[in-house]
Amino acid sequence: MGMNPTQIFQIMNAWKKFTSNHPKFPRFLQAVASEGIKENTIIEINVTTPEGKNYCSNMKITQSDLELFQQIKNMQ
Repeated sequence: MGMNPTQIFQIMNAWKKFTSNHPKFPRFLQAVASEGIKENTIIEINVTTPEGKNYCSNMKITQSDLELFQQIKNMQ
């Protein structure tokens, strides 16, 4: 079950707007992808609300995570 051309076009336009609003983020993703995520890589996510509340979490990448990433990549 694939996406129709209208959905693909909408997503592409939304991605263009996102990258225009956040130009450093795609470059960050490219840099990480070029280095490659390996087992024991730590990914940390930090979120701060407009009110100043902070949420932070991290995870250490396992071999099974890498296998999942590869399966997702193969779906595209």
